Amino acid sequence: MHTGLQHGPLIGPFLLKNNLIAAPMAGVTDRPFRQLCKKMGAGMAVSEMVTSNSLLYGSAKTARRANHEGEVAPISVQIAGSLPAMMAEAARHNVDNGAQIIDINMGCPAKKICNVMAGSALLQDEPLVARILEAVVAAVPGTPVTLKIRTGWDKAHKNALAILRIAQESGIQALAIHGRTRACGYSGEAEYETIAAVKAQARIPIIANGDITTPEKAKFVLETTGADAIMIGRAAQGRPWLFREISHFLATGTRLQAPEVSEIHDVLLAHLDDLYQFYGEIGGVRMARKHIAWYTRGLADSASFRHAMNRLETSAEQLGAINDFFWRARGRDHRLVYLDTTHGERAAA
Repeated sequence: MHTGLQHGPLIGPFLLKNNLIAAPMAGVTDRPFRQLCKKMGAGMAVSEMVTSNSLLYGSAKTARRANHEGEVAPISVQIAGSLPAMMAEAARHNVDNGAQIIDINMGCPAKKICNVMAGSALLQDEPLVARILEAVVAAVPGTPVTLKIRTGWDKAHKNALAILRIAQESGIQALAIHGRTRACGYSGEAEYETIAAVKAQARIPIIANGDITTPEKAKFVLETTGADAIMIGRAAQGRPWLFREISHFLATGTRLQAPEVSEIHDVLLAHLDDLYQFYGEIGGVRMARKHIAWYTRGLADSASFRHAMNRLETSAEQLGAINDFFWRARGRDHRLVYLDTTHGERAAA
């Protein structure tokens, strides 16, 4: 049973430095965020999903998503789609552009994805799942292919064990499972017992995902599921040091002290600088807004600050407002406090 911090799973030729992985999140896990999560202690960070629609390969957005300059290995790129040939083409395209691991999205619950029979909608068609996995694995020989799923389409149709068998037969080298059905969205509690059942029958590494919000919860999920690694998504938004905190807790059994406001300020400024450089002035300012909101959650007067922030149009205005806000916050010596929604208790993080 995997209960502490250790080397992560072996995915193809890549032995992850630990068992902590940043989850793919659309509009969030761009290169700046992935690099930051890795710097803060994640053993791997999976890219936001890239559509398999080849007509989009020429777009600036797709070109940015394929930009892995300076990124720490392994570079894992997630692709989404429902046509085996198109998914195979997308896999080859991304490997040609620097991807070292291809991840297939069969877990996204968003309506716009499911309505075109991609993401978690594919779980309803097991023969199609097999055709997609086999096509992608065959398209990129020598490149490991991984898969992310949910436990099923709805509670009456949980088929994670069947998908595991298909994945293993198709040559998939690791399986990440979000512990909810598509119908659950993000409501209710993650069902770790299903992940544990899959792990008990698996010949490939299993990665547990869902509701991992604190170091204690990370330890609990590793112990409960026996998973080879855990994947953290929404809890790391504006809180990339969560990987550092979990690493420390798994290794020592003790919590790190919550980050000082001065460190939060410094991390945010560095993140924004990377966003402005990556997206340019206009795109960077727009992308920065949600990150600024996430970083300032839990700090005094942050609600009014976030409201004002959304009206600022330039990087200079954003940086000026952030510096003013954080210099006031530094004067209060305020530490962030997070609500652990899993157990209904407050935990300094």
